[in-house]
Amino acid sequence: MEPLWIDDPGALAELVRTLADEPRYALDTEFHGERSYWPHLALIQIAWPDGVALVDPLTVDPAPLGELLAGPGCMVAHAADQDLSILERACGCAPSRLFDTQVAAGFIGMGTPSLAATVEKLLGTRLTKGDRLTDWTRRPLRPEQRVYAAADVEYLLALHDELVQRLEAMGRLEWATDECEERRQRIRQRPDPETAWWRIKGARQLRGNGRGVAQKVGAWREQTAEALDVPSRYVLSDLALAGVVQRPPRSRDDLAGIRGIDGRLRDNTAQDLLAAIKVGLELPASELRLPESDRIDRSLAPAVTVLGAWLAQRASELELDPALLATRAELTQMLQDRPSRLATGWRTDLVGEPLQRLLRGEAALVLRDGGRRIELQDRNGA
Repeated sequence: MEPLWIDDPGALAELVRTLADEPRYALDTEFHGERSYWPHLALIQIAWPDGVALVDPLTVDPAPLGELLAGPGCMVAHAADQDLSILERACGCAPSRLFDTQVAAGFIGMGTPSLAATVEKLLGTRLTKGDRLTDWTRRPLRPEQRVYAAADVEYLLALHDELVQRLEAMGRLEWATDECEERRQRIRQRPDPETAWWRIKGARQLRGNGRGVAQKVGAWREQTAEALDVPSRYVLSDLALAGVVQRPPRSRDDLAGIRGIDGRLRDNTAQDLLAAIKVGLELPASELRLPESDRIDRSLAPAVTVLGAWLAQRASELELDPALLATRAELTQMLQDRPSRLATGWRTDLVGEPLQRLLRGEAALVLRDGGRRIELQDRNGA
């Protein structure tokens, strides 16, 4: 099917009207983020039962698609997290309903498969290979590029049908839809600049006022990069950032001695950097934003490992992606009696309550089959 090319406001408005009453539509985006702070939207692909359209956001404002996203229709997508964030920035909202075919595939034992693998396994169709390094910002797109882009949404509605059928047969459709809804509702906002230092190599080993310097310089770098719409490494390289944190400079001359500092660093930029260093050196401990790992009681690590082993086996028995059941952080939250996904929704009966019985001493883990199987057994023998 020849995809429609939408590159003017009138055609986009007509597309939105066409899709207004559709109960579901497939959507994907192409974007580039190598040279910008926020990914730049380069193409939007949309499919519905009667057609496929490619919206060119380089020539037409995609904001009117917000009406479609906010409407009653369900957006079907594959691995939608980045798409949701990009759509919110471009269109002002996320979809009102979401079915993520990658998430749903995890509930039938497929892990986190690519779109091509999912289509081939469930529909028996092999997607045409294209150039994954295509520059989607170049115009005009060649016919084969348009066909390749359209393929990213062309099979999503059929995948939705197949996955719903299989999930209903397994009694897991509600699990999958609940998980998709949870991901849709996740807060997709700008990263907190004050936690950017967590990504610095060796950040976990920092001590003393080095942490304060890392926090404030990392935040300055993020805020400057966002203002200039460039990757943060363009403002200050990772190597230079590590050098600043390890031996905080107090003057422009000190800065010049830091490995990785660009000799072309402008005076105002250098002064702003030095100011951030000064604030970091004086940062009170109460204002330090520590990584989650630093707040974890390390004495809980063995318990987390044991619980994780049972969860992995449980996931295998259920033919579920283990990551869908719980992460190590969520197990730790439960051990620390903090709010956790394990106490909500479909996970409660499946794994949350059994683990709570274990923690209350009402159940125990027992090795069976010569250690090949871990069984959670109630103390009363049930």
